[in-house]
Amino acid sequence: MPRKGPAPRREVLPDPKYGSRLVAKFINQMMVDGKKSVSEKILYAVMDEVARRLEMEPLKAFEQIVDKVKPQMEVKSRRVGGATYQVPMEVRPARQEALAIRWLITYARSRGEKGMVQRLTAEFVDAFHERGGAMKKREDTHRMAEANKAFAHYRW
Repeated sequence: MPRKGPAPRREVLPDPKYGSRLVAKFINQMMVDGKKSVSEKILYAVMDEVARRLEMEPLKAFEQIVDKVKPQMEVKSRRVGGATYQVPMEVRPARQEALAIRWLITYARSRGEKGMVQRLTAEFVDAFHERGGAMKKREDTHRMAEANKAFAHYRW
């Protein structure tokens, strides 16, 4: 952490196939042990399969899925006079994107299908139809924020 000012953000280069920074971020997040080419192959296969199932352009379908999973509100712990409150706060756009990507990958990995392509495809299709693990996590996050609206005055 720098002593003065915000930490510099590293710019992510767009991916080679679609020219999208969002796709590049997803590939980087999904990557295991530095094997980017494996991650790229998986995501491109998933995007083609999802586009075929939903009958849409692959990049547009991917962006819609990530947008649907993005949380608007979340709770953050705030300590006031010996008590800890869950304070609802709006989520910054960069964090919304990061959370959506993380949730999609996490819940795809925990699915029962065979192979990451099938798991991620199923999670994407479920998220598009507003069901599945990532959408449930988003709804739970919003529900927590709604339930703790009484503590919104502790926002800083």
